[in-house]
Amino acid sequence: MILRAPHQLLLAALLCANAPLAGAHGDVVPQAVDVSGLPSLGEEWLDTNPYRQNPAAIRIGDSAFNQNCARCHGLGAVSGGIAPDLRYLPLEDEGDEIFLNRIRHGASRDGRVFMPPFEGILQQEAMWAIRAWLESVHEE
Repeated sequence: MILRAPHQLLLAALLCANAPLAGAHGDVVPQAVDVSGLPSLGEEWLDTNPYRQNPAAIRIGDSAFNQNCARCHGLGAVSGGIAPDLRYLPLEDEGDEIFLNRIRHGASRDGRVFMPPFEGILQQEAMWAIRAWLESVHEE
């Protein structure tokens, strides 16, 4: 019989209990974003972010990013190298165009999906709120 220290047994129990979560990354459902605290933007897509520097949008965008984007782009938008580090997106109009195109339409190459399209899943308000938050963590 091998006797183990209590902290080793606890660690082993935690590892076993969390083992089913290891495969959870690949089967992720987008999370709804509550944008009720933001002005409605209507049906037509805007070219530039109407929520730039809006504190409510930044707060909502932070949560929306963590729920829908961080698993690939990293917590705080600090990428671990798998997906682009979004803190370096250009600011204002140029960055808005790049961001909106990619989040709406996703990215595929040779039949492989690198980023799923979020149009029809996230509302325009949620997308622009995420963009407002990204600008708040922007780095040169």
